[in-house]
Amino acid sequence: MRKLICPKCKIPNLFLKNASNERRLIYVLADLTIVPSRENETLDGFNLDEIFCLGCSWSGSVRQLLKF
Repeated sequence: MRKLICPKCKIPNLFLKNASNERRLIYVLADLTIVPSRENETLDGFNLDEIFCLGCSWSGSVRQLLKF
């Protein structure tokens, strides 16, 4: 399971937001699949179009991430 990394700070720890501004920790795999970091969580109701880095101020789409 190869993870993509933030183009700014180079860490794989990312998150999504929903309409209530709640966060869901995620990883993005090399095939651009977004998976929750915890197995028992779902991504229902979360905006998959914009992801955020947990370590810096970067945000963008999955296609902007770097291959590690």
